[in-house]
Amino acid sequence: MHPVDTLILHFNPGQMVVLNIAMAFLMFSVALDVRFSDFKRVVQFPKSIGVGLLAQYLVFPLLTLALIALFKPPVSVALGMVLVSMCPSGNITNFLTHFAGANVALSVTLNAIIILSATFVTPAGFLFWSKFIPESEALRQSFELNFVDMALIIVELIVAPLLIGMLLNERKPDFVARIRPWTQRISLLIFFSILVIALLGNRDNLVNYLGFVFILVAIHNGLGLGNGYWMGRLFKLPELDCRTLAFEAGVHNTALGLLLIFKFFNGLGGMALIAAWWGIWDLVTGMSLAYFWKKRGIKQL
Repeated sequence: MHPVDTLILHFNPGQMVVLNIAMAFLMFSVALDVRFSDFKRVVQFPKSIGVGLLAQYLVFPLLTLALIALFKPPVSVALGMVLVSMCPSGNITNFLTHFAGANVALSVTLNAIIILSATFVTPAGFLFWSKFIPESEALRQSFELNFVDMALIIVELIVAPLLIGMLLNERKPDFVARIRPWTQRISLLIFFSILVIALLGNRDNLVNYLGFVFILVAIHNGLGLGNGYWMGRLFKLPELDCRTLAFEAGVHNTALGLLLIFKFFNGLGGMALIAAWWGIWDLVTGMSLAYFWKKRGIKQL
């Protein structure tokens, strides 16, 4: 067994309570940009939504397993990669889509569907795809992985705050307009704080494995972004929809991944290292790609 597979990042009960509250607030702030009517837009983009879900939940996990087979990382690192691949889109995808001048309506609708479906898809997908990681059985069996428990955590910390925020946005739009700016700033601060805590907790291993993890995450994230875009091109979607799918498939809510790692995997170091660095790196690549597309525009295509 690789040394990183035995590294445990410990969180005391008080820290876990703070982390849970932070995650719930993060999702509440996301919901302030979502309305129930956004789901009706599915009829406007049925093909694009279908391709986006296919890219997110089938193609990307398969690409992840292919990458694991190629690089043969430590088992805990491979588990972290699979968990990241099954986490829903990051809460910043709507902003990136807007900044890039892509299809914001599609982004909002697809993001909402992916986040709500995460209650079932994230735990079920992880439990299914992780079985294909070579030599992972012993490590997986050392943890009590229960689909119902994982789903309930996601309902409590993602779905419930999301529905509350959407309901508030629907009923009190003026109030939401006043609180939206500072809640979103606070949520970003919370997101980065979670990532920093995880990185600091793994600082020794970050130094030891930075080069390897950096390359692995860079390729994995590049596959995610390229997967969304080229799946769109394969199905002959409009260019702006393809760009939107790149963000939805390539930017993931690794704060949720970290919370699940702390809750169900006792802060397993290899998993936490991958999820934390992913959260930093996909913001860098997401912003860079959004800036590139903003400057390039659509007329040159």
